[in-house]
Amino acid sequence: MNQRIDIMPVDDDRNRQAREAARQRVSWPVNLTPASVGYRSEGHALVLGNERDVRRAARALHDRGLPPPALLFTEPMVDGETHQEDEALLGDTAVMTSQRLSRSQARSLEIEGYLGHFSVRLAGEDDTLDLARALANREHFDLVLDLGETPLLALELPPPGYVALAWPDPQRDEQLEALAGLVGEFDKPRYFQIDHGLCAHSASGYTGCTRCLEVCPADAVKSHQGRIDAWIEIDPFRCHGVGSCSSACPTGAIQFRLPETARQQETLLAWLAAYRDAGGTAPVVRFVEADDLATESDAAGHVLDIPLEELGAAGHDQWLTALAGGAAEVRIQCRPGMPGRLTAFIDDQLAQAHALLNALGHSPSRVSRLTAGDAVARDALPGEAPLEGAPLVLTGSDKRERLDQVLDHLTRCGTPDGQRHAMPTGAAYGGLAVDGEACTLCLSCVSNCPTPALAAGDDRPLLSFREADCVQCGLCAEACPEDAITLVPGFLADAARGERRAQHEEAAFPCIRCGKPFATASTVATLKAKLADHPYFAGDALARLEMCEDCRVKDVWQAMARDPESQLKV
Repeated sequence: MNQRIDIMPVDDDRNRQAREAARQRVSWPVNLTPASVGYRSEGHALVLGNERDVRRAARALHDRGLPPPALLFTEPMVDGETHQEDEALLGDTAVMTSQRLSRSQARSLEIEGYLGHFSVRLAGEDDTLDLARALANREHFDLVLDLGETPLLALELPPPGYVALAWPDPQRDEQLEALAGLVGEFDKPRYFQIDHGLCAHSASGYTGCTRCLEVCPADAVKSHQGRIDAWIEIDPFRCHGVGSCSSACPTGAIQFRLPETARQQETLLAWLAAYRDAGGTAPVVRFVEADDLATESDAAGHVLDIPLEELGAAGHDQWLTALAGGAAEVRIQCRPGMPGRLTAFIDDQLAQAHALLNALGHSPSRVSRLTAGDAVARDALPGEAPLEGAPLVLTGSDKRERLDQVLDHLTRCGTPDGQRHAMPTGAAYGGLAVDGEACTLCLSCVSNCPTPALAAGDDRPLLSFREADCVQCGLCAEACPEDAITLVPGFLADAARGERRAQHEEAAFPCIRCGKPFATASTVATLKAKLADHPYFAGDALARLEMCEDCRVKDVWQAMARDPESQLKV
């Protein structure tokens, strides 16, 4: 149970020694040779925006060794200005092509791609102009410098090779130098892997979970529509490795690779165990970006740092794992200037963690936010002792199973009230209600459920549900032809959440010929009502709906033998 403490004597030297011992015994997981993606750039750039600024920027890039850029004037010069001096400064070797656009044309510009592979198109009423071919006689541009008042790619994390710049920007020269340096061949890690078999995004033409689409600040996650189903794809060339898509994914279909989520959890628990074994007391786990660690002073001895490439690589499941593993508190250190979508994601994850802790009878203050540079808050003593009980051991094979083990541990250590608690909108926690009067046990919900939450009976018509497996994707409700399923969002703070319970059950309907159970009475009644006017089931043939599949085929053949012409007319 929670144990409130006002004063905690701390031997900081002992805690510091315990922390160092934990680090030496267990190394933090790092992919030393992750799969990578490659870029190839020859430095052919497109510069667009105000004519004066475009010409000056083109000259600056050319002076830094780039080939003559292509110029696209999307905004006219101010009256009375001249660009003759700029043209002279470009020199005879800088033979550049240019294109002037009207305001309406500028609004039709489309940019796609990444370093070494940018497509820039001007969409017209009748056709589309490929500006790489028109201005540079190339398949693609390698670089794009956008000097427009409103960037064409309004992204928090634009793709590599695209720079949006205001000409008076104090960092202008630094950014131009960096852009000019993007010539050659470059590699970066493929930060993620996707298991489409676990994805809850789409089934049978219905759309379910979209959480990963909403949290990527680079807009690298897309839903692609196939002939029937859609699927999630992540563009590895545009991905910046923020990791929020992986943390937001409720099923573990998207796995972050630096490091993998499961290995990150296992190492976190191993560090906490080693810290305790070395005599440390009441550790505070801090999730922090590695770049922040390199610029700050050492933390107090009771602070156990979890270095991340990106803060989004750990969500509330990781934070709660730390509490269940023996941490007194968890602190998430945010840095100034984080992308807005990442900030919103961290806020949502904090809200979910607080709601779950409150539902299970723990203080929400065990998980809090830090601001980079606030050493006082970083080193503050925890206001709570670690949770009592045996240390957490994770044996689950997937993300949801491990999360349920963490929540079960927090349930045993807490005081759950057995009620359903509201969660932030879109949280992957909740149950469902089945209208027994409408449900025909067609089991289309089961076939479309991406997790083991819904299941059919082994030997009788039955629909069962286990709430702990439900990620609230809504595919079951979308697929139900009778609209018999309603989602019930919210976290159930009760052991019943992990139990499988029958939602609807009926007696089996026996075949009127052989007696074999093959459907439910409600299914047969529904089919008879819907197909009563169909010519194939006219007259005595309606009884075929009360037959199993074998007897139904036999009856058709027997009818054809008696009267072939009547069957052919149908």
